[in-house]
Amino acid sequence: MNFLRENFNESQATRNSYGEALAELGENEKIVVMDADLSCSTKTASFKKKFPERFFNVGVAEMNLIGTAAGLSLEGKQVFASTFSAFLTGLPYNTIRQSICINEANVKLCGTHSGLGVGEDGPTHQMLEDISLMRGLPNMKVIVPADDEETKQVIKFLSKEKGAFYVRLTRQNVPKLFNDKYKFELGKAATLKEGNDLTLIGCGSLVAPCLEAAIELEKEGIHCRVINMSSIKPIDKEAIIKAAKETKALITAEDHQIIGGLGSAVAEVLAENHPKKLLRIGMNDRFGETGSNKDLYKKFGFTKEGVIEKVKEFYKNLNE
Repeated sequence: MNFLRENFNESQATRNSYGEALAELGENEKIVVMDADLSCSTKTASFKKKFPERFFNVGVAEMNLIGTAAGLSLEGKQVFASTFSAFLTGLPYNTIRQSICINEANVKLCGTHSGLGVGEDGPTHQMLEDISLMRGLPNMKVIVPADDEETKQVIKFLSKEKGAFYVRLTRQNVPKLFNDKYKFELGKAATLKEGNDLTLIGCGSLVAPCLEAAIELEKEGIHCRVINMSSIKPIDKEAIIKAAKETKALITAEDHQIIGGLGSAVAEVLAENHPKKLLRIGMNDRFGETGSNKDLYKKFGFTKEGVIEKVKEFYKNLNE
């Protein structure tokens, strides 16, 4: 694919990409950025430094963050509101529902420090249910970018787009996959590799392990299609149905609970349109643990090696 980089040696946390994109877009005077006392960690401090008059820190008061963001948006501002994913979607959930979604407010919620990638901060901060929470809300769209380039394109897109969005970002570095020929489209998946045996559908930090695993599996005669499903809601039904028709089975991979996340979204499309065997890689109805993100990814099978092991076992059972 001509939009993939020649190698994936460089990496960057998508929270950094978010901060860089905001700082670039700040010349637009309608853009307002808000944070809940974590601007150095969420990287919104870059915007604050350049445009302090349009940056608001509400302190450790997440419900106020959401309510104020909704109010500013209803007055014509393009609002980006940020904090850690656990604090952004969990604590003020009802305020998001009431103030943003019911009012169809033009607020972009950008949650950093998601999933097991939070690492040493432990289960309290490892938000593994946020995709489920946000995609269940009417009038809320959900995007999980895979890398630096895609994150920047998503934020630039959202700076001009109206409506409520949740964008899920990483604390840890993830490989840079895409060059500037890549084009993010809301509601559209990107096929990163062709294959007719299995389809791997990943989002966020699990896209790179899926692609790396597929490259290795091809050497063993297992040809995997790899799809980046960054747009979780709206989801690309056509890409899923096409994959179900053209490959033997599908596998989803996400740093999230398998209940309610990407795996559930894909299962819904399959059940309603073209039933097919599906394996969901993710957290299976449990919380995370304290440890480095690398150790946790290894333990729970979120690495290239972990994906390869699960795919090979699944494929073997499929053919028996």
